[in-house]
Amino acid sequence: MGLSTAWLEWLVLGAGHELMLFASVGILLIGLDDLLFDALWLATRGRDPAPVPDTPPIEGRFAVFVPAWDEAEVLPAMLRRTLAAWQGEDFRLYVGCYPNDAATLFAVSPLVARDRRLRLVIGGHEGPTTKGDNLNRLWAALGEDERAEGMRFAAIVLHDAEDHVHREELALYRRHLGDDAMVQIPVVPLIKREERWVGGHYGDEFAEAHGKELVVRSRLGLPLPSAGVGCALTRSTLALLAIERGGEPFCCDSLTEDYEIGMLIGAYGLGTRFIDTVGPAGDRIVSRGAFPGEVEKAVRQKSRWIAGISLAGWDHLGWPGSRQGDAGVSANRAWLARWMLWRDRRAPLAALILLAAYAGAILTGLGLAGELLLGWNAVVLGEGMRLLLAVNLLLLCWRMGMRGHFTARWYGLGEALVSVPRAFVANIIAILAARRAVTLYWRMLRSGEVVWDKTDHCQSEPVHQDAFVRRIAR
Repeated sequence: MGLSTAWLEWLVLGAGHELMLFASVGILLIGLDDLLFDALWLATRGRDPAPVPDTPPIEGRFAVFVPAWDEAEVLPAMLRRTLAAWQGEDFRLYVGCYPNDAATLFAVSPLVARDRRLRLVIGGHEGPTTKGDNLNRLWAALGEDERAEGMRFAAIVLHDAEDHVHREELALYRRHLGDDAMVQIPVVPLIKREERWVGGHYGDEFAEAHGKELVVRSRLGLPLPSAGVGCALTRSTLALLAIERGGEPFCCDSLTEDYEIGMLIGAYGLGTRFIDTVGPAGDRIVSRGAFPGEVEKAVRQKSRWIAGISLAGWDHLGWPGSRQGDAGVSANRAWLARWMLWRDRRAPLAALILLAAYAGAILTGLGLAGELLLGWNAVVLGEGMRLLLAVNLLLLCWRMGMRGHFTARWYGLGEALVSVPRAFVANIIAILAARRAVTLYWRMLRSGEVVWDKTDHCQSEPVHQDAFVRRIAR
């Protein structure tokens, strides 16, 4: 065997072994973390996540905030759906646009002119700024209307330009906002026919996150992140945050202002609750919406989430008990709240472990090929490594089983079966998104500027929409 071949053998076998060892240990730790959370979910299943409120429904007009940048294709349809679904409800919908977004302005202006429930707010700066800045402009417009009309809104509802609202959504908020400062309902991604593999992985992830993760946090009374859609906050809650932030309740220098506002509310000791319940028609009250169906767009969106939650979120929020005013987390529950934050922020580490696992698997495969074709030394696994791989295989089967269970609840058995191979797509997107998130965060630190790094949306028919309505019922 030549020197070059021997060097290649040493590199492939040695690097493959080290990468597999690192990945196996990391997968074990994250798998045990998930398993412990699953046990917590099972242990708390007896607790009612949507108790009957002690107080009467809140009265008064609701304000609905819909920030928009370059949403001419989807926003008019969303406004028409919302106005029709909430016919008879007392609300005003604020649409936040930019002076240099002519397409969106032309698209929504005819609707605004015909319906007094719509209020167009054009920001003073050219866009895009950040979503938080856009929302703050809507908050300022709300205050102007209150002073001009001598009235006060009762609550603010957050939605995006592509959402499909539920007809019973506002009624649910009225029932529960008397007891809690913020209420979040499940967010259900629409799985589009032509984007089933990339867009569908959002359905798998949200089905598990909003079927288990937020449910457990709500049951334990821990700070609850807002999803930014399907979310309502009392007006007094936003006023409190505005006082703390010099008049603006939403963080302008954050890529995930929705996540942060929910965590801050919990840190101040105000009640937050996740409500997963059914309406009079027997279907669950959820917010549906379109998500990216192309790899590039999905990576862009998820990198924003990772940069905002895992990296910049650490700067903005710290850890429970590390900041003054963390009244919402008592000392005996601080470790639980920190555990939840760790789970939110572990995405970059998980992506690194996944990258090492795939790279190690490729090198191991090359080593086996070298053994057959070039006479390389056989790859020998020790007892400890074999045990570690066996345990990880069991954890992987459990993980896929849980993912399939929650996907089946929302989308049916067909999508649950697809969710298993679709996990590979989700992993690749997670790896690419983590890489882009680090670059995005570094650029934010160097420039001091944060820009709305939004994704494009388009109209499309979802797969199994009728089946979803049947399956969503308990």
